[in-house]
Amino acid sequence: MNIMLLGAPGSGKGTLAEKLISNQGFIQMSTGDLMRKEIKDETPLGLECARYMNEGKLVPDEVTIGIVKNFLQQNHNQLIFDGFPRTLVQAKALEEILKELNAKIDKVIFIDVPTHILLERISGRLICPKCKVSYHLISRKPKVEGICDNDGGELVRRPDDAPEKVQVRLEAYAKETAPLVDYFKTKPGFVHIVDNANTTAEEVYTEVLGAL
Repeated sequence: MNIMLLGAPGSGKGTLAEKLISNQGFIQMSTGDLMRKEIKDETPLGLECARYMNEGKLVPDEVTIGIVKNFLQQNHNQLIFDGFPRTLVQAKALEEILKELNAKIDKVIFIDVPTHILLERISGRLICPKCKVSYHLISRKPKVEGICDNDGGELVRRPDDAPEKVQVRLEAYAKETAPLVDYFKTKPGFVHIVDNANTTAEEVYTEVLGAL
């Protein structure tokens, strides 16, 4: 079974993916990891990818799709697609690649969270640079303000979690990725919508298991 997770930044996709990987044996397909490997191996696609990155440009769809296609030749089952596809072009290309491999996306999970809650969640996040554990100013405070419970490290806010940066990320998501939900909704019973405005991560996980 292959599944796709859709949702805005801060919707809880990462936490859900971690639980599915740990408990259900899924493998998360990360385009970032795939790109880094192609670059390290100095493949033609990797060199092209590196050129765009070094120039500060977005990697074009055709390069990203090519890298994903290389990975899927050997791995096309029990996957979680999270962060790819980001656009309709990528989504349709992915469907075609999987069809060639006699595979498919079995379920799309859309985690729906109102924008004002997303802003609150993301802008309130803090992270420990040492152990990478995340905290939150409201929902998951450390025992000592600004200090990690695990190793005493000073907690920081990621630069892209600043409120003004979050707003830009959400606008980009609404423009490019949100239309994927409408696209997949045209397939009856294909999309399961999770309302994650006031539910816990465990409740979301349980609901998703039921949908799968």
